[in-house]
Amino acid sequence: MSTTAVEAVAGALRERILDGRLAGGERLVEAALTAEHGVARHTVRAALRALAAERLVVVETNRGARVALLDAPAVTALYELRTALEVEAAHLALARRDGRLPADVHAAAAELARRCRARRPRWSLVSAAHAELHGRLVRASQAPRIVAAHAALEQETRLFLLRLREHLDLERLAAEHEALVADLELRGPDALRAHLRESAAVLTDRL
Repeated sequence: MSTTAVEAVAGALRERILDGRLAGGERLVEAALTAEHGVARHTVRAALRALAAERLVVVETNRGARVALLDAPAVTALYELRTALEVEAAHLALARRDGRLPADVHAAAAELARRCRARRPRWSLVSAAHAELHGRLVRASQAPRIVAAHAALEQETRLFLLRLREHLDLERLAAEHEALVADLELRGPDALRAHLRESAAVLTDRL
């Protein structure tokens, strides 16, 4: 399937936001983006609306667009929603498999560790691997509505992780998620609840 101009512009901006090359709060000027990407202005507007739906961009009437900036209340709200979805998903996933997680969850944890421990880690790949691990945990629940609701949070969650980047040691990130998968099978969903609470607390303390 071919990529539309709107998807191409949105994809390029998404990558720059999630790699930290566009800072939170930075203005996104339509005229400049139109010239940079060689597209019509309505294409840029549609791309910005798509990113706004992902909560990566904020579009305000008469003020234009800017990169979303997660503040402490937004972090708390995101934590609460992710906890509700992921902890219940983990409960269902473990219940369906007699306390075990599927092999692809373990494989996703190993892939995240590999990305973190690369000689020259690329943040966008680390972030994507992190999102994939949590996504597979949720998909293991086999609960379509939980899966759909969680998928809608993916890009905002990656933005959350980006805000944590300066406080993260990648080796620690790898080790924490390897331990998380093991702890889920040993202690159940409370291990995930504690993991999410700690991550949110680190960022809200910094904010």
